[in-house]
Amino acid sequence: MASSQKPTDFLTKEFHRQRREQLRQLLPARSVAVFFSAPVRNRANDVDFHYHQNPDFYYLTGYKEPNSVLLVFSENQTINGQSTNEVVFAQPRNPQAESWNGKRLGTDGVKQQLGFAVSLPNTDFAAFKLDTANLQQVLFFELPHDVRNEARDRSDLYDLLAQFKQKIGLREGKSLDHQEIFSAIRQYDAQAGAQVQQEVKRQMEANPALANNAILKAYVAAKDAPARAAVVASIPKEKLDMSSLEGVLNQLREEKTAEELVLLRKAVAMSAIGQLEVMKAMQPGMSEMEVQGIHEYVYKKYGAEYEGYPSIVGAGNNGCILHYTENDRPKLNNDLVLMDLGAEYHGYTADVTRTIPANGKFSPEQKQIYELVYAAQEAGFQQCKVGNAFQAPNEAAQKVMAEGLIKLGIIKKPEEARRYTMHGVSHYLGLDVHDRGAYGPFKHNTVITVEPGIYIPEGSPVDKKWWGIGVRIEDDILITNTGWENLSKGAPRTVKDIEATMAQPSALDDFKLPVLK
Repeated sequence: MASSQKPTDFLTKEFHRQRREQLRQLLPARSVAVFFSAPVRNRANDVDFHYHQNPDFYYLTGYKEPNSVLLVFSENQTINGQSTNEVVFAQPRNPQAESWNGKRLGTDGVKQQLGFAVSLPNTDFAAFKLDTANLQQVLFFELPHDVRNEARDRSDLYDLLAQFKQKIGLREGKSLDHQEIFSAIRQYDAQAGAQVQQEVKRQMEANPALANNAILKAYVAAKDAPARAAVVASIPKEKLDMSSLEGVLNQLREEKTAEELVLLRKAVAMSAIGQLEVMKAMQPGMSEMEVQGIHEYVYKKYGAEYEGYPSIVGAGNNGCILHYTENDRPKLNNDLVLMDLGAEYHGYTADVTRTIPANGKFSPEQKQIYELVYAAQEAGFQQCKVGNAFQAPNEAAQKVMAEGLIKLGIIKKPEEARRYTMHGVSHYLGLDVHDRGAYGPFKHNTVITVEPGIYIPEGSPVDKKWWGIGVRIEDDILITNTGWENLSKGAPRTVKDIEATMAQPSALDDFKLPVLK
């Protein structure tokens, strides 16, 4: 019998086991953390999108199938006659379903391949006794509301969620919205109490379920830091806790392990090579969609399963739309082309942006804006040090861009820069493109983006020579105790290197397709 041929460089079951153990160490006594797999998403009619697992669920299990539940207990329980502190309810084997949609691990596969001592079929979850009376806390994320009910499957995610609500007594209409606010107050009051007060007040005005909460009212009314601290200390622990896991997973996932960095480096490297190859291949007569296709072909050539997020290829004024994803302009002409794309490899995603001239040469105005963004990014890089505040790269980059825009005559005062520099320059990177993290001082083995941008859309109150110029340069930066490393340095970044690369021949130069009639 031929063996199943699959990649062999996935994270190991030991990696996932260690992540569950780390989670367990952070759980309160006599508690359980409950995680659900991601919903299946429908594309149209009877066609679903390719299934993508909930990153937290994957991080803790390595399991990539839908309709499943993970329970992690702080102490051992007796489950199915065994003493254990964790259990996965997984899809059972089903030859008929597998002939259509591929082989399932089943409970035996979860035990053998993922290293769980106890795995039960998801059909057993309805009868499973979750002893809430002897648990001090049940921790879970906000439950998804947009889940389809497959009538033929009585143990799909829709049913698993309903069964869970019944087990914990979460009746319809009961709001736990205040818990997310409580969590934010606990986490951020000491750093930015006045701003937190304003945000709490805004959310109370917008959400009737929060408006009469006595603790929130007291927090908003607090006159000073000691008064706020007293309110924070009074926030109770509740048995049903829908907020604490956020902080726990943010803490766990922020610092990458050596195993994670291997996969993340591969995702970033292939994304950088995609940028490099597109620079060689780009011609003014190409379409945005064609450029997108070359990037994504490179990813697939290297074995990437997905793109990390919808690919952005914006020529000219389209590059001034931050999350432009239509990519349907038929010709690039001689405009700048902003390309923000990233491969996802075994769950880990890159996020690399380059902005290049379609004809291979920057115009004087394009070059001036590009080199200003480049200088801002360089300033941001220098702030990527363990212990620095998360906002340090952003503050450094924004200062450079504001000063540069004044020198170019595009603005008169620094505060006007935000019209053209609308976003911050950093976010965490990992299993999500906007990955989990605590947004505190930088830690060892943290990966972030540094991505300053200047966008001057048509109709802006400046000389028309600047209209339609949108520039973003984005690199993926590993921060360690010894400094910072640009993981995406393989994609040319200076004006000189970009123009030199675009002058090189491409392997696609002779690739011609028949003309469609």
